[in-house]
Amino acid sequence: VTTPQPTDTRTRSIDLSAASAVIWLAATAFLALLALYFVGVDQGAVSLFGGDSHVHEFVHDARHLLGFPCH
Repeated sequence: VTTPQPTDTRTRSIDLSAASAVIWLAATAFLALLALYFVGVDQGAVSLFGGDSHVHEFVHDARHLLGFPCH
């Protein structure tokens, strides 16, 4: 008869020192601004991606929600 071995189920702790928190906050803010720029840059009629409107159609509703003019 075998007995089950206890497993170590502890989770890793996350380092939340002040320097680490600042780095995470800056990285998150940068990615959020990058996403906002990506949503706002393609205006349909004046597209940075040429005649391809896939990006515009993909983010069309998000543009209206954020107050960007589309047409």
